[in-house]
Amino acid sequence: MSDQPDPVQRAARVFPGGVLGSHRSAPGLELVVREARGAYLWDTRGRRYLDYLLGSGPMVLGHAHPAVVEAVQRQAARGSTFMLLNEPVIELAEEIVRAVECAEQVRFTSSGSEATFFALRVARAFRRRDKILKFEGGFHGTHDYALMSVSPRTPKAFPAATPDSGGIPYAIADEVLVAPYNDLATTEAIIAAHHDVLGAVIMEPYQRVIVPDPAFLRGVREVTRRYGVPLVYDEIVTGFRLAYGGAQEYYGVVPDVAAFGKVIAGGFPLAAVAGRAEIMRHFDAALEGTPDYVWQAGTLNGNPIAAVAGLATLAELRKPSTYERLFRTGARLRDGLAAAARKHGLAAQVSGEPPVFDILFTDRPVVDYRATLTADRRRIALFNEECLRRGVVKAVNKIYVSLAHSDADVDETLRVFDEALAAVAARTT
Repeated sequence: MSDQPDPVQRAARVFPGGVLGSHRSAPGLELVVREARGAYLWDTRGRRYLDYLLGSGPMVLGHAHPAVVEAVQRQAARGSTFMLLNEPVIELAEEIVRAVECAEQVRFTSSGSEATFFALRVARAFRRRDKILKFEGGFHGTHDYALMSVSPRTPKAFPAATPDSGGIPYAIADEVLVAPYNDLATTEAIIAAHHDVLGAVIMEPYQRVIVPDPAFLRGVREVTRRYGVPLVYDEIVTGFRLAYGGAQEYYGVVPDVAAFGKVIAGGFPLAAVAGRAEIMRHFDAALEGTPDYVWQAGTLNGNPIAAVAGLATLAELRKPSTYERLFRTGARLRDGLAAAARKHGLAAQVSGEPPVFDILFTDRPVVDYRATLTADRRRIALFNEECLRRGVVKAVNKIYVSLAHSDADVDETLRVFDEALAAVAARTT
C-alpha cells in the first residue's frame, strides 16, 4: 500500500480549486489520468473511461496514435526546440496554406488564445482601427478582448459587452462590441453604425455547438467586405475537424484571417494565425519601427516536435474516407443521444455537427447564446455526472468524436447515454 496521499488530494494542495483550469468533476468522481490510448483513458486507480473530451478536441485521431508517436520520437532525437526556422514547421505552414482557402501566409503561436489575440492585433494594424465586434456566447480564448460576453447570466442590450473575468481593465469593454449570433439584421445594423471605428469582426463560424444559418455566414461576410472590415474566423475547434479545409470549406464562406489550433498540433502546444498576405505582412520584422509593425514572437512558436505531430495527424486525415467515417460515428452518437432523450420524456435539443455536439435540456431551438440560457443547467450537470459515473468522459458542454471510436465504443456509449438520461429523468421529473 502506497504511503502517498490520493492524487486528487495532492492536486488540491498545489492547484487553486484542485484543477488545471475550469474542468471540474462532481465530488467523489474526480479522476487523475494515468495514461491514454486510442479512445480510452485510464485513471490512477486503473479504471478505464471512454473519452469524448479528447484533450478538449485536439486528439481527433485518438490518444497515442502510432504515426504521431513515431514522428515525435524521431524528432525528439534531433532536438526539441530551436526558436529558429526548421524543416517541420515550414512543412506544416505549407500544408496549412495548401488546405485553407484564406491562408496565404502563416504565423505560429503556442496556444489558441495567443492565435486569436494576434489575429485581432494584426487585423487592427491593417485596418488602423481599434474596436472589434464579437458574437455573444462566442469563446475565443482567455485574453482580455476574448473574455467579453462569453457567458453572461444577465446579458446587456446589444452591442454592450460584459467582462467574463476579474482582472480585465474596464477600458477593454469599451473597445468590444457584441452582436447576436445567427441574427443577420441586428449584426448588419451594428456594423453599419460602427464600421468607421471597427478594426475587425471575429466569430466562430460554428459557435460552440450552435449550427450557423448559411445566410447568416454569407451575410456577415458580405457586410464586412462592403465596409472593408477584416473578418476573422476562430477555427481553433473547427479547423481540420469539420473538413480538411476547416469550417470555411465546410460552410463555403471564406474570411480574411483565421486562427487554428488543437488538431494542427496533434496534442502538442501549437496554434497558428493564417490569412491574406496583405494583412499578414504586418508581422514582417522589416517593418519594425513603423506604425505598421505587429510585434509577435514566442520561445516555443514553431516548435518542431509539435509540428511533426501536426504533420502526422494531417497525413492521417488526408486518407480516403476519413471524414466520412468521423461524421458517420458522430451522427450515430448524436442521433442516438436525441432518441434516448425522447425515450425518457426529457425536453432536450441535441445541437451541433456530428464531429462535435452536445445536449441542452430545453424545448427551445438552439440558434443563439440566449437560447442556451433557457436550458436546465442542473440537468446537464447531472447528465455529465451520470456519464462519468458509468465511465464516459465528456466536456461540460461538448462531446468530441474521434476516429479511434469504434462501432463497439459507440454501442457502449449509447447504453451509457440511455442509463444516464434515465437517471436524470428520475431525479428531475
